[in-house]
Amino acid sequence: MLILVDASSSVSLAGQIGAQVRAGIVTGALRQSERLPPARDLAESLGVNMHTVLRAYGALRDEGLIEMRQGRGAWVASDASPALVRVTELANELMVEAQKLGMSRLEILGLIEGK
Repeated sequence: MLILVDASSSVSLAGQIGAQVRAGIVTGALRQSERLPPARDLAESLGVNMHTVLRAYGALRDEGLIEMRQGRGAWVASDASPALVRVTELANELMVEAQKLGMSRLEILGLIEGK
């Protein structure tokens, strides 16, 4: 899978990397248990700091989408569900947009629950 970043984007470089890995899982370009590029190699190919890639990988790990082991690399989690990834992205987008409009978390949850 090809990952690209845009330094002029308002989205952080780590955020762009994470979004592209998530998209790869959703579209099937990245499959469960597939190995991701080593952070050092990906950073070099993108022209970014290795810690930027590690920050993206760390966020994906925290979301349960990838697994990481020091010295052994990173790979897509064996239980990473493309459908769940997509729904999570949509939920995050909803939260961000609703909060921009001044809605509270409780108001947003009420809308989701149909109250």
